[in-house]
Amino acid sequence: MSDSDADDAPETDADDAPETGGGTASDDAVENVGQRFDRLPATAEERVVEGRPTRTEVLEWWDERFGIPPETFADHTFWERGSGKIWAFADEVASPVDIEGLGMAVLRTRREHWKPTLEAVQRFGGAADRNVVTLSRERAETFVAGEDQELEWDGDWGYLIVAHELAGEPEPLGVALYVHGELRSQVPKGRRREL
Repeated sequence: MSDSDADDAPETDADDAPETGGGTASDDAVENVGQRFDRLPATAEERVVEGRPTRTEVLEWWDERFGIPPETFADHTFWERGSGKIWAFADEVASPVDIEGLGMAVLRTRREHWKPTLEAVQRFGGAADRNVVTLSRERAETFVAGEDQELEWDGDWGYLIVAHELAGEPEPLGVALYVHGELRSQVPKGRRREL
């Protein structure tokens, strides 16, 4: 958006800003701009950018995949930066926003299977009641080191929340991909630890 476009755009209060794909009438409002955050539309009817997920779809995905209730995210707005990188922000601001970071990355979309981020699982995964695999200490150490391991699992294939019991409660550690009897650690290289 040019400075002249910004001057012509109507002023809106952050509380009144709709959850639209672009938030402005400029030409780049109907496409993804990789260096800008655009608030997700609330529903498909409000979608401006083709392929952009909606707030409703994101909430339904967390609920259907992991049993994390939508109210867990009640105080958060959802934003897309780039193609399919969804961020959660615990506040309201007008859309679009030209900054480097806004809240935390929570989900990768625009691929066949949506993938939660390690940070999102550690922050919100405690509310999950399905597709959570709780590992023993030894297996948890293997997981955080970034190593894959064979595992028998009766649940769904795909992305799982990996947890380890601490103080009598499962504590989310991160994300794994479970396929063909193998738990594949998705811990990013820079976050891996040898314990």
